Formats: sequence, structure tokens, C-alpha cells
Amino acid sequence: MSEAPNFVLYEHAVGYALLSVSEFEDIGRMSQEVELAIGEAQRFCTIVKMAAFDAFKNTEAALDNCLAVSEGIVHDNLGTFLDENLPKKRKKVTLGVNDGKLAGSISEKFPGIKISFTGVVPEIVRGVRVHFAHLAKDLPHHSLSKAQLSLGHSYSRSKVKFDVHRVDNMVIQSIALLDQLDKDINLFGMRIREWYSYHYPELYKVVPDQYKYVKCASVIMDRKTINEETNAKLMEIMEDEEKVNQIIEAARTSMGMDISEMDLMNIERFANRVASLTDYRHRLHEYIKDRMNSCAPSLSALIGEQVGARLISHAGSLTNLAKYPASTIQILGAEKALFRALKTRSNTPKYGLLFHSSFIGRASAKNKGRISRFLANKCTIASRIDCFSEVPVPTFGEHLRQQVEDRLKFFEDGEVPKKNVEVMKEAADEAEPIMKKILKKKKKAAKKALETSAVTAEAEPVAEDGESKKKKKKRKSESEANGDATMEVDAVEEEKPKKKKKKVAA
Repeated sequence: MSEAPNFVLYEHAVGYALLSVSEFEDIGRMSQEVELAIGEAQRFCTIVKMAAFDAFKNTEAALDNCLAVSEGIVHDNLGTFLDENLPKKRKKVTLGVNDGKLAGSISEKFPGIKISFTGVVPEIVRGVRVHFAHLAKDLPHHSLSKAQLSLGHSYSRSKVKFDVHRVDNMVIQSIALLDQLDKDINLFGMRIREWYSYHYPELYKVVPDQYKYVKCASVIMDRKTINEETNAKLMEIMEDEEKVNQIIEAARTSMGMDISEMDLMNIERFANRVASLTDYRHRLHEYIKDRMNSCAPSLSALIGEQVGARLISHAGSLTNLAKYPASTIQILGAEKALFRALKTRSNTPKYGLLFHSSFIGRASAKNKGRISRFLANKCTIASRIDCFSEVPVPTFGEHLRQQVEDRLKFFEDGEVPKKNVEVMKEAADEAEPIMKKILKKKKKAAKKALETSAVTAEAEPVAEDGESKKKKKKRKSESEANGDATMEVDAVEEEKPKKKKKKVAA
């Protein structure tokens, strides 16, 4: 069992609090006392008392400290707070902390202090969280609940923020939608084949492609009413006269059953929906290509847009993928097979999502494991370049792809490929001028934006001056229209203070 703490650190939205805990001879009795005291504020305040408190200067400082605590880092404010308020003889001091990561970093910074985050510490922190308003009565704060709410909003906002030019979140959502669309389109396509095959079963053999089959079915409908218009429409879909002639001949000699107009209408509606979904699927694929070229160009050049997007989606983000080692990327997507192999002590999987790459399909059965390991290594390099470079460029991915091609040749012919250092130097030399051009374009765009903003800022006061001049002219015209009476009144008002001044002088 862990030692009972002398002090407990509590991180609130308002600031850091250091609480002193009353000493108990029996640690087991202390845990019982704390559990009983959590329900009553007065009883809990006898066990735990406020020793020191350091308020945050503003909301930005509170957010900065909150982010540091969430990552288990000792912020400078926290370090100075503990250094000033903990006793100087720290060998006998035990500090209770709620988080294990933060406890480790505090023990590194303050080696003399004993840190505890298990045992009775979570119960004490839970009690402090419940009764903090009673413990912090004398502290200068406006509203604890409002501070917690504002910090919660700012913390979540900072976590949700992402770079506009590297929209990996959009890639994750779009690739998930693409996979779902593939499943749905295949299912709906099979349903149309089964449904329309009652009327025209031979069409599936003539037109095996699913998208073309759906389009042909929506054009033909009743096979007995095929005319020149349907022939022209079929020619647009198939782009082959022989295929169109085969469709017409098969329709004349078909052994399918007759079908009512109502059923044909329903089949046509459903076929049009499936065709529109297929068209949208093609547009979504183009969108993923565009997003991947702006988000991770090297990874998409190396392994393709779809496989790269699936790797990012499975990792959670591009930064997470960049942090993974090559061994993790190699089996990413085959976690179930890996754990089953570890459990049964059988062979572990050689590849996961990388199996969809063309390189593994081209490799022989003997070299599939080797090429998957090599490809995973190159994927880690590409993802790190995309994630951490200022201007991501596809040049590195193209050179890495050529390295994988050379390694395939090496496995087949024994031709020795170039070293990685040489290839990366060549890629860096090629990428430099491209990156400079992109940076120049960005700087020009930023200058234009600044100039336009400056012009709009200058235009606003000019308009105000124009309005003020108009108002002055109106006032002059009104004063002239009022005539001499107003002028006389003004003259009298001016003379009065002059007379007073003369009397005072006398």
C-alpha cells in the first residue's frame, strides 16, 4: 500500500491549490475516514486544509497550464509554485498527485519529494473536487463554475483546431464514406440484378460491369419496346456497336417473364438512385485525391491516395501516423490477426492495410514479407516528411516509390539499388526550388491580403470625413436661414463675459 500524503496537489480552472492532509498513524484508518468524510463538507475540511493557492493571471495562462497538465508536463508556473510552497526539508514530504504522467515528471524535477498517485490519493482528490468551494472560501475568485466552463470551452476549442492546408480530418471522414459507399453500391447493384433478371436475365452476361448494367437497365426497361432512341442511348453508355447489337439480339430472344409497368417504374427509380450514387462515388474519389495531394503528397505519391488515406484514418491523424514506427505501420489494420497469433503462438501477420498496395501484389510469395517491411519503412519516412515539413511536396514520395521499385528488381534480378542517403539528397535538391516557389506564392498572397485590408481601413475614415463635411454645410445653411436674430444673440452672449472680465480687472 502507498504512503499517506502530507500534501495533495489539485489543479483547478482558477489556479493551483496545495492542500495539507492531517497525519494518521494507520493508513487503512485514513482511507476509511476520507471515504466517510467525502459526504460531509465540515468533516472533510478537518482532514484536508488549504495550504497554498496560486491563481492564474488570465484565461490564456489557464489554458496553457491545462494543456501542460493533460500531457503530463510540469509547467513553469507549477514548478515555481511547488518550489515556493513545499517545505525545504523534502525527504519526509509525500505529495499526492492525481495523474501518473504528471507524478513522473514532478519526481524528475524534484528528486527529493516522494510522489504518490495511488491508494488514498484519488479519494482525497475526489473529495477536494466536491468540496473545493468550501475549502476556497477565503480566496479571491468571482465564480468557480464560470471559470470551469470557460476553460472547458477553450480547451476543447484548442484540441479541435487543425491546420487548413493539412486537413487530415476531412480525409478521414471522406475515406470512411467511400468505403461505406462501395459496400452499399455493391449491395444495391446485386439487388437490381436479381430484380431485373426476372424480366431480362441475359443482360448480366452481356454487360458484366455493374455501373453499365444499371445504366442499361434504366434505359431499356421493357425489352419489347426497344427502338432507335434506346439504341442511341445504349451506344452512349457502351461505346461499342457489337455490344449494343448483342444486347438487342439477346432482348429479342430472351426467356425472361413479362413484367408490369408499375414494377418497371420502381426498378427504374432504384436504378437511377444507384447510378447517381456511383457518380457521386467517382466525384468523392477525385475529392480524396485532391485532399491527399494537399495534406500528404509524399505518402499518396508513394502508396496511392486510397491506401494512404486508410492508413491516416486507421491511425487517427497524420501526426499519429508520423509518430508510429515502421513495424506498427506494417501490421496496421491486422490487429486481430496479430493478437490471435500471439495468443496461439503461431506466425504473426506480415501486412495489414499495406496488402492493398500494388507492390505486394507484384512481389513473389517468398518476398511478400520483405517488401511489406521495406514499404512500411518508406511509409514512415513519407508520413514524417508530410507532417513536419513547412511546405509538403510530392518529390520525396516519388523518389521513395522508385526505391521500392528498385528493391523489387533486386529481389528478382539481384541488381543492387542506390543507398537511402543518396536518394534523399537527390530528392532534397529537386524539392528545394519547388518549395521556394510555393513559399514565394504564399508570401505574395499574404502581402495582397494585407494591402487589401489596409485599403479598406483607409477608405472608412475618408467616408466619415465626407459625411462630416456634408453635416457642416447643412449647419451653415441653417445658420444663414435663421438670419440676423441668431447673430445678435450670439454677439450679446460674447459681450457678457467681456464686461465681466473688465469689472474683475478694475
